[in-house]
Amino acid sequence: MYKRLWRCTMRVAVVLFSVVVLQACQADLYSGLDERQANQMISELSKHGVQAGRKAAKDGSLTVTVDESQFATAVQILEASGLPEAHFASLGDVFKSNGLVASPTQERAQFVYAMSQELSNTVSQVDGIRTARVHVDLPDDDARRRTNRAASAAVFVRYDAGVDIEPLIPKIKSLVAGSISGLDYERVSVIPIAAPAQAGSDIPRMTTWMGISIPEQSAGKLTQLAVLMVLLIAGLAAVATWWRARRSLRSVRTYRQSPGNG
Repeated sequence: MYKRLWRCTMRVAVVLFSVVVLQACQADLYSGLDERQANQMISELSKHGVQAGRKAAKDGSLTVTVDESQFATAVQILEASGLPEAHFASLGDVFKSNGLVASPTQERAQFVYAMSQELSNTVSQVDGIRTARVHVDLPDDDARRRTNRAASAAVFVRYDAGVDIEPLIPKIKSLVAGSISGLDYERVSVIPIAAPAQAGSDIPRMTTWMGISIPEQSAGKLTQLAVLMVLLIAGLAAVATWWRARRSLRSVRTYRQSPGNG
């Protein structure tokens, strides 16, 4: 019986160890990030109790990792927070030399695209703005002479629901109009869209329990369960010890009561 109880105890310990090991497996959450993006994501996940790490790739980019058990929760948290931030091409990226001679039309298209990317990046940095897209329409000289069409721009912004967007709209329009030569303030339109309020409020806060990420409300129950298991194992060990001592004592008595051993 002692050996049977010992085997049972060891099986329980092996199962608990396996659970901890499986929970410790890391999964790649997002890759190809710069340091700022990775730090923002790790900080946001930490606010919700999700432990995240990062690792570097050969090209210098970073990858954010989380426990496999918390992968889905981490994705929900980051999507609700608008992370990772969108990457915008700079003027240097757009006009990077590729060894080919571009036509005037291609150069103009590249210029308009580069301006849109630069302005989108700038507007996205405004506090309260999650994402922004700036679309610029710059007619060339020939089209302007024929139709007298003026330059224009449309700005789409997605902002936090708690932000008062109205005071920001004139500032965004002034920024865009002042950044493009020949673009009038009145020719800039801003389309604001509010993000869902507290999109991640229904995501449970996480905590670490024996190296495992779990919801905070479950930590107390798991602690009670762990204490009960320890008491159960201790009780089984005590019963096994008592049973073994009793058998040993019975064997000694039997030996002494045997003829010739008195």
